[in-house]
Amino acid sequence: MTRSDLVEELAARFAQLTHRDAEYAVKTILDAMSDALVRGHRIEIRGFGSFSVSRRPPRIGRNPRSGESVQIPEKRVPHFKPGKALREAVDARSAELEAEQQRQRERA
Repeated sequence: MTRSDLVEELAARFAQLTHRDAEYAVKTILDAMSDALVRGHRIEIRGFGSFSVSRRPPRIGRNPRSGESVQIPEKRVPHFKPGKALREAVDARSAELEAEQQRQRERA
């Protein structure tokens, strides 16, 4: 799902929201989440998951073209950990899809 898909879904579910209002709401939420992560805060959305910033230590890498060693600096990267409800929903849905695919293969 892309940002524009999210805007479309929000506008479709809430008829009182114009497309522009839905776009503004999505942008505001994503900007607030980005700002919180930049400041080093953790974001937790119950039933969905949590976002945090992880530290990747500096390391030595290799240039694949020349084979030369390259120093890669420390990085801070966003990390998402799905919540239990989301994990279970995805697992249940994928099990349903697998069962449906199996039934279709058996019919063929």
